[in-house]
Amino acid sequence: MHTTSATGEYDRLIARHHAMLLRRQILAPAPSFSAAPADPSAPAGPAGPAGPSAPSGPAGPAGGADGYDGAADQRVILRDLALVAPFGELIDHLYACMFRRRPFLRALFPESMEFQQAHLERMFDHLVARLHRPADLADTLTRLGRDHRKLGVRPVHYEAFEEALREAIRHRAGARWHTGLEAAWVRMLRFAVRAMVAGAESALTEPPYWQATVVGHERRRPDLAVLRVRTGEPYPYRAGQYGTVEHPALPHTWRQYSMGCAPRADNEVEFHVRRTGPGGVSAALVGATAVGDRLRLGPPRGTLMPADEGRDLLLVAGGTGLAPMKAIVERLAEHRPRGQRVHLFVGARNRDELYDWPALAELCLRKPWLELVPVAEDAGGGGPAGPGGRLAEAVGRAADWSEHLACVSGPAGLVDEVRTRLAAAGMPAARIHHDPVLGRC
Repeated sequence: MHTTSATGEYDRLIARHHAMLLRRQILAPAPSFSAAPADPSAPAGPAGPAGPSAPSGPAGPAGGADGYDGAADQRVILRDLALVAPFGELIDHLYACMFRRRPFLRALFPESMEFQQAHLERMFDHLVARLHRPADLADTLTRLGRDHRKLGVRPVHYEAFEEALREAIRHRAGARWHTGLEAAWVRMLRFAVRAMVAGAESALTEPPYWQATVVGHERRRPDLAVLRVRTGEPYPYRAGQYGTVEHPALPHTWRQYSMGCAPRADNEVEFHVRRTGPGGVSAALVGATAVGDRLRLGPPRGTLMPADEGRDLLLVAGGTGLAPMKAIVERLAEHRPRGQRVHLFVGARNRDELYDWPALAELCLRKPWLELVPVAEDAGGGGPAGPGGRLAEAVGRAADWSEHLACVSGPAGLVDEVRTRLAAAGMPAARIHHDPVLGRC
């Protein structure tokens, strides 16, 4: 429960945010993400680097990559990485500081912080590794900012995060702390925040989430379920995209799942969910969800389905990575370029784990343009026949795919293995499509 003082502080922060937003609108009537960011060479004191027409701190203008020397900050951060590493301990202190100073922010996070802390550690790795390419990084951060709206995150909350990051860096570096190290981290954070705020503001007309009711729940295996949910209003996704799901038993905890069907007129959406461990959203969806339960869906994201519709398609799916491929095939059954052929490879550890085979076989009926190939690493067990061995090897042996477009979905290791195999066989990297899994789940 929030204390009176904490609530008052929260109200003051929100009022300050709206005042800064109004000032920005007056000074820059048509802000855009391509607007020049704050000067990275400016002193990084409490007022931060700020342009002449921008409020200081992370609630500054929607910024892009222009003018930000990410490579210079990357060199400083990597040179002195040992002073703050490991990231896990830095993050532990960051959250402890943030919740101590701003206790009302704790309500924005799940009860267990384990996943969130692991996500932020991956995000720091992602930022530092790609800081020399700020334009590409900004695209990812913009999408992440749009998604964070469903969590109730406002731009003013990033100010508290920066404050806590500063303290955490000083704590970790100790006597070896220096202003250059802290300044590089703060500039990186403010660059990320500008992109995320721009993403959030570009989606103001889009709902932050959709309410959905479970209308079907089938346990295909003890650890796997196929769920059908219906939204009250249209959920505007495309075949091959993914969305985030929140279960009522785990508020503020979101997990990414690909839609397993093409968009339908009845607003039904299908998800394939595999439980990977005890607890968490997947375990709740598989073992503690029934028809009639209510879920929340975050905005649809992803670009797995290629825009180039002129080439034949190679679809490669491992495990529940089958879901987006099934959606793509359903879409192509309705709208397919004349003459286009589609090859779908479906991999599993054994034939028993080809959990959606009857639905796939039915989907293939009367579709001479679709070739379906099951691949089981362990050729034993029942189920459909197909080549054995690793999925990437089976795909590589099957044909020359160099003129195709490829879509790959499944566990990260599998996706990397298939991409490497296709690239080695001559398929340009630009024609191998897959979606990154980023964001809070």
